[in-house]
Amino acid sequence: MDSDDYYMESGEEDLYSDGADDYNDGADHDDDKDDTGFLGDDDDDSSMISSPRSDINYVVLKEEDIRRKQESDIAQVSMILSVSKVEASVLLLHYHWNVGKVNDEWFADERRVRTSAGLEGGSVIVPYSKGGKVACGICFDYFFPIDIVLILCGHAFCSTCWTSYISIAINDGPGCLMQKCPEPSCPVAVGPDMVEKLASFEAKDKYDRYFLRSYVEENKKTKWCPAPGCEHAIEFSATGTGSSYDVSCLCSHSFCWNCTEDAHRPVDCDRVSQWIRKNSVEAENTKWILDNSKPCPKCKRPIEKNHGCMHMSCTPPCRHQFCWLCLGAWSEHGEGTGGPYTCNRYSKAKGQGLHDEAEMKREMAKHSLEKYTHYYERWAGNQMSRQKAIGDLQKFLSVDVMKLSDKQCIPETELGFITDAWLQIIECRRVLKWTYAYGYYLLESEQEKRQFFEYMQGEAESGLERLHKCVELESEVFQYPEDAPKQDFKGFRTKLTTLTSVTKSHFETLVKALENDLADVGFAR
Repeated sequence: MDSDDYYMESGEEDLYSDGADDYNDGADHDDDKDDTGFLGDDDDDSSMISSPRSDINYVVLKEEDIRRKQESDIAQVSMILSVSKVEASVLLLHYHWNVGKVNDEWFADERRVRTSAGLEGGSVIVPYSKGGKVACGICFDYFFPIDIVLILCGHAFCSTCWTSYISIAINDGPGCLMQKCPEPSCPVAVGPDMVEKLASFEAKDKYDRYFLRSYVEENKKTKWCPAPGCEHAIEFSATGTGSSYDVSCLCSHSFCWNCTEDAHRPVDCDRVSQWIRKNSVEAENTKWILDNSKPCPKCKRPIEKNHGCMHMSCTPPCRHQFCWLCLGAWSEHGEGTGGPYTCNRYSKAKGQGLHDEAEMKREMAKHSLEKYTHYYERWAGNQMSRQKAIGDLQKFLSVDVMKLSDKQCIPETELGFITDAWLQIIECRRVLKWTYAYGYYLLESEQEKRQFFEYMQGEAESGLERLHKCVELESEVFQYPEDAPKQDFKGFRTKLTTLTSVTKSHFETLVKALENDLADVGFAR
């Protein structure tokens, strides 16, 4: 298989570059894709577009490609070091599939490498007993030599015990790849040949999966695609910096190679990690409780005030009655303290500064919660809009494009401008989603940066909303020609194409600015 059959390089430009139309040139290898580059309904819809950067080159590897590269490395080590392929496999596993390190260490001190990797064994001495049988070192029964299996160290075990030993190791997990001789303290490695010779079919298959996965997981330049069920790997030939790690797998899932989260350009991995952690912890619930409730002075359970009266009654079995303002017992409240709707005791204490610190903490918690809610709602809202746009594009490609072509009497190839608009919307929703995570972590003191960011974000979002509304609502009209003359469809084409271009320009500016961490804010004034 030629390399063009299995790899995709990110040297092609993304939706923010002039070379966007050429992006699918490197993806012709996937026969399951249609002309638009999309997969079927069973594939991951969470990220149907990628945003590769021209300064990164990556390769998408199928399973057969990983095997070929793995076998090539084994053959190379075997040839250079003049060892068997089994020994080469043991050496590569020991040195984490680093061919260069294996060669360097071997030629520096072969004996040390053999010993450390488990390839050094003593003379094979078979302890025959009377009758010509050999004692198994595990079950201690005696067997004819034909039923005894030996490895380099010469320790003798029967084939049944070997099979059991290997199967248990494989069932225990990937550690079976580094399994040693059953003899305690013996460092000799159990190679893949022993698994092939003695393990069951099921155990062999499991070992083979571990062996294959180790080639990817032990290699610093490769990672598995994190999409559920996907068995493709991504190999980097060059790495960029910051937020420029977004890649797209053949399964259509786009993700960040550096942190394996969903593609998040233009926001860097650190901010994304902070944001995801914040969304997953229960701290926000605590802040809500702090903002909207007070603890009962007696049982300490949080109480939410849902009426105007300051007279609070805790729920059974506590039933404690207290004042919402000062948390004092209600029995101490009367006309002398201002009645049930005011509390002079609290006002006096506040005037003396006794409650200022608590109030300040409550206000800070309230502000923090309101800020988080503002950004989270917009982050989640754009994610939902993106998912809806992905579904709408799939519907357009599978149903509406044929209907529109028939009603307007034009070939489907001339309706690509609608597909381009949907693709731009999906990508822009992804970018816009992550700009809200970026905005949340902008410092309050950096007012110029914040104003510049919000201006650019607003311009981009406004353009996106116009584009989304146009393609979502206006395109439906032209599926019914009695409601929309042909000349209006030409106007729709011009309008939609222009909106797509303008939106792309806005987001290109926004992406570049955020990737530069708004460094040009001073020049924008």
